[in-house]
Amino acid sequence: MRLDKYLSACGFGTRSEVKRLIRSGAVCVGGCDKISAETKLNEESAEVYVDGVRAVYRRFVYLMLNKPSGYLSAVWDREKPVVTDLVPPEYAHFDVFPAGRLDIDTVGLMILTNDGGLAHRILSPKNHVPKTYIARVDGTVDDAEVNAFRFGMDLGDFTTKPAELDVISVSDGVSECRVTISEGKFHQIKRMFEKVGRRVIFLRRIAMNGLVLDESLREGELRELTDRELELLTNGK
Repeated sequence: MRLDKYLSACGFGTRSEVKRLIRSGAVCVGGCDKISAETKLNEESAEVYVDGVRAVYRRFVYLMLNKPSGYLSAVWDREKPVVTDLVPPEYAHFDVFPAGRLDIDTVGLMILTNDGGLAHRILSPKNHVPKTYIARVDGTVDDAEVNAFRFGMDLGDFTTKPAELDVISVSDGVSECRVTISEGKFHQIKRMFEKVGRRVIFLRRIAMNGLVLDESLREGELRELTDRELELLTNGK
């Protein structure tokens, strides 16, 4: 890997910014008498220092976002804001993307990463990764509807796998429910409620596998996953 790319991956700025840093003499590479932006490194073993502080290379980054309403689960759109617009400058060089999607009006837990392997593992239908939501729907959800979720539904283009539906509370004609599905088809939860005659008023994802949304994150905020959280996301325990 080129030295300028290595330093950019370590968070020292854009490629042009780190080139200026190298030219300033602030960068030292162990085993190299003369260095330039083109100096080739083994990123796994290189000893690179900036102003005497070792630059630590990271290939992947994993971010927990509390997605707000109004943002598309995409990296670019011609008209609407996208979730990657919320990524602060210090993570820009990682080129993260959303691992999965939430509808534009759905809020809550979303993972942004540049690790395509992890994204595939948590999104692949064969892995049946559970995803839990809080839904507010009109009317009073009854036992028949709970059972309809539990045994799966024919939605026309596909039949859902069994889902868990628990009623948390009912107030002023609105039922607040916890829903866990193991798929994640387009508009799936909204369509399941429509199938039983309910309209979703609000939807928020609160968990994926064993990873639970950090309630201290306000909508639009994000932070890196801890090692333990990454394990919970990947393995569920």
